[in-house]
Amino acid sequence: MKITQIATLAAVLAGMAPLAQAQQNVQIHALLEAWYTQMMNNNLRLDSAPSVAPFYANGAVNTAFKENQFYMRRTEIYLNGNAGDQVTWGVLFDPNTSSNSQPAATNNLLDAWMAFAFNKQFSIKMGQFKMPMNYESTIGGGQKLLFYDRSMTARMWAEKRDRGALATYSVGDSNGIAAKFNLGVGNGMTDSSLTFKANDTNAQKDYSFSVNATYGADHSFGAWYRQGSTDVRDVGLVSGTFTGVNAPDAAAVLDNKDKTTNIGAYYVFDDTQWQGAVEVTTGLLGRRYPSVFPAGTAAGTAAQRQHLDQKYLGYTLSGAYKLGRHWFTARFDYLNFNQGDDWYTATDPYTTNTTTGAPTGNDFSPKYYEAIVGYNYLFTPAKYVDGKVKFDYIHRSKNFLAPRAGQTGEQGGDSMVMSVQIGF
Repeated sequence: MKITQIATLAAVLAGMAPLAQAQQNVQIHALLEAWYTQMMNNNLRLDSAPSVAPFYANGAVNTAFKENQFYMRRTEIYLNGNAGDQVTWGVLFDPNTSSNSQPAATNNLLDAWMAFAFNKQFSIKMGQFKMPMNYESTIGGGQKLLFYDRSMTARMWAEKRDRGALATYSVGDSNGIAAKFNLGVGNGMTDSSLTFKANDTNAQKDYSFSVNATYGADHSFGAWYRQGSTDVRDVGLVSGTFTGVNAPDAAAVLDNKDKTTNIGAYYVFDDTQWQGAVEVTTGLLGRRYPSVFPAGTAAGTAAQRQHLDQKYLGYTLSGAYKLGRHWFTARFDYLNFNQGDDWYTATDPYTTNTTTGAPTGNDFSPKYYEAIVGYNYLFTPAKYVDGKVKFDYIHRSKNFLAPRAGQTGEQGGDSMVMSVQIGF
């Protein structure tokens, strides 16, 4: 979006504000966030992902950490309102998205949805939005995050929008136990190599079920399940190849259709002084690292994972101690892209030469972690979302970059990030 377009939009929104206030059916919110990032060594910008397991570098490390730099992370503008007593709507876009060169940043529109409430308990939502998965992706915008960004599993998969419909049924009392049960169906384009937000290319759909609950004001918990398959148009599909004597044949690969799943659960305790959270997610990698390719792909193209039924496992432990406007935070974030060590080769493909069986001297097993310690300074102590300055030291495991000339062993890199954030 050009500067002139942003200025025009700002003028229109400013003109709408008095009308919105008078009618009380349109609200305008915004979130601005700027980073300064500092590498602790040069590996992040000079080293490359290992060819055998390029999982972590594919989205888990934000491109901002490859240099010491100032970086605009978010410029979100959110409009929401109602059209009568039963219809609500929301639109969220970020004019800065394309300039960050994030994967699939083909447009600035993030969310665009409409919802019809049949009564106080039951509603149906339709449009483009995030299907409920992972705690950090159900709490709203980035202004509520304790750390520089969401967990690895959330930002790898749960943060991707889909186009579809979501039915929600609410029960309970906010003073006791209250829950929302969600049943969703979507295009299943969240992992497309072209865009994470798109019209469907085949007849398959993603189906999801989740429950998000609270117990009083201090306890939140939930669980979810999602299932889908390939996002490639199912005409002339080409089977990818797996390496190994026990590898599946083309018919088995095509029959599997890159089945993809998510299953997980979380619990959060949050009171005036302490916050603690735990979350666990697992499932099939499936189409995220595909073995089924579109018509025209060269025969013999390698599958992008090591096993047809390769599973992942991620978990996150986090906490905060709140002392007025000073919050002290910590998080341990783990993601294993091959839980169960599944492969078809005779020897471990991450540690050996699979042709000779000899050890390579490197261990690129796709098991990664981030350990973070941080400090948040709140501009308004009683309202965390108004604005804050966050300082995070990010210590990463050292097996996601290959050594370059003059280096030996697995490589990685730590970062420090300062985030300045304003929301209204």
